Amino acid sequence: MTAYGIQLPVQSQSTLYAEPWEAGAGPEDLVEVARAADRAGFAYIAACDHVGVPRRLAPAMSTVWYDPVATLAYLAGVTERVRLLSHVAVVGLRHPLLTAKQYATLDHLSGGRLILGVGAGHVQEEFEALGVDFAGRGAVLDESIDALRKALGPDEFPEHHGKLYDFEGLGQRPRPAQARVPVWVGGSSPAAVRRAALKGDGWLPQGDPRDRLPAQIERIRRLRAEAGIEGPFTVGAIAEPLYLGTPTWDVGRRTLSGAPDELAASLRAYRAMGVDQIQVRFRSRDREELIDQISAFGAETAPHL
Repeated sequence: MTAYGIQLPVQSQSTLYAEPWEAGAGPEDLVEVARAADRAGFAYIAACDHVGVPRRLAPAMSTVWYDPVATLAYLAGVTERVRLLSHVAVVGLRHPLLTAKQYATLDHLSGGRLILGVGAGHVQEEFEALGVDFAGRGAVLDESIDALRKALGPDEFPEHHGKLYDFEGLGQRPRPAQARVPVWVGGSSPAAVRRAALKGDGWLPQGDPRDRLPAQIERIRRLRAEAGIEGPFTVGAIAEPLYLGTPTWDVGRRTLSGAPDELAASLRAYRAMGVDQIQVRFRSRDREELIDQISAFGAETAPHL
């Protein structure tokens, strides 16, 4: 069966995907949606990461971007089993020991529910303001993943010696509850796909349409085989916007709508490509409609996946 997860509303409000009702929403709405996803069997809830959005991008991206650690920690306390995904943390903006302290604590507090999704980032001004090399952000992310593997591992005194980061002899407890925190790498560029294959436990594509996924997945498999990397690997996909039932309003031409089993039949095509988890998003006019969609998906569509 294909797992399914959701990027939470409200916590990031880019004009590309935010619904109008989210502009006036707040913490109580996030809590209710997270609880609904938890009840409906969703594998994870996800939150994004931007420290600051420059004026030139604010009209498109908005400046509403909740901090992922604070948001996921808050929601960990009001949910029971759903996993907590940063989709994605721009880990190159922060020193790996700082990132490890935050996410290890989150994993510890949540009883081992963290999935650390990481990405290179794309907003130049954000890097410049924080004193991080934007042009070299790929190399920064590569080493950050290596350093985080050490800092989120079992050792109380993690050790890493690299070109950018060098640390040893500094103890960090609490340790993560998980023996190995899964690291999923986001992005669909050739460099990002390669990074996911060689350094990640999973891949989070960035908006690849269906017809591009098989070639990307094949490349990941080939790269891992050539490097002799074995073990579990989670291939992700972001589905088209969904609406269960017959909409009585304009849900957009790209939205898949229809009976629960019809949507399941369409989504099963992802599994046939080799996708292990699908991130779903539902069109909605208010919180209650979104919760109804989440609940119906869990009860009526998911069993057919």
